[in-house]
Amino acid sequence: MAVDLLLGLQWGDEGKGKIVDVLTQGYDIIARFQGGPNAGHTLEFNGIKHVLHTIPSGIFHESAVNVIGNGVVIDPVIFRKEIKGLKKYGIDFAGRLLISRKAHLILPTHRLLDAASETSKGKAKIGSTLKGIGPTYMDKTGRNGLRVGDIELDDFEERYRVLVEKHLELLGHYGVDIQFNLDELEADFFAAIEVLRGFELIDSEEYLYGALKSGKRILAEGAQGSLLDIDFGTYPFVTSSNTTAAGACTGLGVAPNSIGRVIGIFKAYTTRVGSGPFPTELFDEVGDTMTEVGREYGATTGRRRRTGWLDLVALRYAVRVNGVTELVMMKADVLSGFETLKVCTEYLYKGKKIGHLPYNIEPQNVSPVYTELKGWHQDLMGIKEYGALPKELLDYIAFLEKELEVPITLVSVGPDRTQTIVR
Repeated sequence: MAVDLLLGLQWGDEGKGKIVDVLTQGYDIIARFQGGPNAGHTLEFNGIKHVLHTIPSGIFHESAVNVIGNGVVIDPVIFRKEIKGLKKYGIDFAGRLLISRKAHLILPTHRLLDAASETSKGKAKIGSTLKGIGPTYMDKTGRNGLRVGDIELDDFEERYRVLVEKHLELLGHYGVDIQFNLDELEADFFAAIEVLRGFELIDSEEYLYGALKSGKRILAEGAQGSLLDIDFGTYPFVTSSNTTAAGACTGLGVAPNSIGRVIGIFKAYTTRVGSGPFPTELFDEVGDTMTEVGREYGATTGRRRRTGWLDLVALRYAVRVNGVTELVMMKADVLSGFETLKVCTEYLYKGKKIGHLPYNIEPQNVSPVYTELKGWHQDLMGIKEYGALPKELLDYIAFLEKELEVPITLVSVGPDRTQTIVR
């Protein structure tokens, strides 16, 4: 058996949670491999909206085991709130939610460091969610971090104190005034640690190896998007982990030759949250319409997302970097009603047309070159069969497949899990 991957191909918010939920019935194990509570995976079914931040999106399916992998960073306080919010649905977590001992912990002081760092940048801020993600990954690579497995050790609190003292010293170097009550923050943190201790902690790489060997079907769930990858994204306006396919290997401990299908998700248009370059961004009525019809507000932060036409230069890049084998197009329904659709097929880069993503896509270097396609007016949300989609949408899909050289196998026409068309 192989590990299949499900990845976002843009700047996040592509709809990964919904598609994991849709696909879970075909898998035994759903495993998150990177990121932390800066992710907001939204699922809608039975008239109820659910937002998951740390827990894998297969948790609503009784047949699926959900694994939080070693590449994830966990805030125990947010994790406890998430568990509490799910209990009203009668979910039995025993044996169905497993946590890697090698996953790193987000401390209260990590969040303080995140806030201080972002405040000190002024206008040059990255657009952090202020969840402490970056400082936690910095401690991980700096070999200072605390891991979930440490909570099983007798000297965990001592290790915690040593790291907190380092953090408090660092806070003083930023030269900004961050108000906090550490006693209150720590009371919440240690109460949440007790909740975390009640879950099954595993050596996830060994668990997944055994699962593969016994023929279990595994789907690896990514967070954020490929264009936010720490190495291959629009640096420095990126997240702190590897969001691309390679991150699944390091974030779960699975070998590269264990990877099977690579399913890439993209919106029929483009969005971005926070700072950073965005060549196809719209500042007009069209962009406002996309925002309102698409409900483009962050599931984690509530921030309004920036919107723009589909960028095939960036999308083509993400497809290649990830080795995508099939595509899922989200939010086709949001484009209903536009007379004309634009798709960026090339960039004008320093006066020359190029078809690849260059090192720098800041607006002074890059402007989009568009191809126009005819739009459609039908309401898609009640359509169940691929052949019933309007001809203009079918033409749009065919155009994208030709440009990307990868088949689009699922088309989402609404937020509910039932509003998904399989080709």
